[in-house]
Amino acid sequence: MLNRIREDIATVFAKDPAARGLLEVLTCYPGLHAIWMHRVANWLWHHGLHLPARMISHVNRFLTGIEIHPGATIGRRFFIDHGMGIVIGETAEVGDDVLIYKGVVLGGTSLNKGKRHPTISDGVVIGSNAVVLGPITVGASARIGSGAVVIKPVPEDSTAVGVPARVVRGPHVEPEREAVLAHASLPDPFGEAYGALASRLAELEHQLWALTEELKDEEPAGRAPRTSAAVRRRG
Repeated sequence: MLNRIREDIATVFAKDPAARGLLEVLTCYPGLHAIWMHRVANWLWHHGLHLPARMISHVNRFLTGIEIHPGATIGRRFFIDHGMGIVIGETAEVGDDVLIYKGVVLGGTSLNKGKRHPTISDGVVIGSNAVVLGPITVGASARIGSGAVVIKPVPEDSTAVGVPARVVRGPHVEPEREAVLAHASLPDPFGEAYGALASRLAELEHQLWALTEELKDEEPAGRAPRTSAAVRRRG
């Protein structure tokens, strides 16, 4: 237990450059407190003490703003940055070395008693206010952009952004640490598509204008200009 506590503290220093001292980490990091309280609740849950486990989870939520169901499985070196508004459901599974930011939801989409929450593999980074729904798997070392709504599995070493989330960076592309955390620099597939559409529309308008000018130059003197239907037939 002491080794795990030391490991948790070391994880804070490794993943948060704002951490300046041991006393600050022990007293001012609700994400760390939430993980420690969850471990107690999780132990009680798996030993059949469901009500005490839920009560500890409820107190955890009140004190930290982080709601982790006592049945959820949390791996090692899990770091919650800031943490307010985070919800992790009962059948969620979180691997080792996972980093999530405030407002993340690992939610369910079913009323069945079985597996209904996502599985987050090792090394995943989930940006602020992202939502991962259903019994899907987010592959190892994947990145989920801020505000994304993930409803389909995400391959390992990939980046998913948007609503609903789409994979915009394929596997086997290992980003630098700064790129992993720079959610503002993630690709915008919708913006790129709209930009390409606007460029193509401007190109077509220019071609239409050029064709119209060409037809005007070809009209004999004193003759009425051709109708738009004639322009289309000529085109």
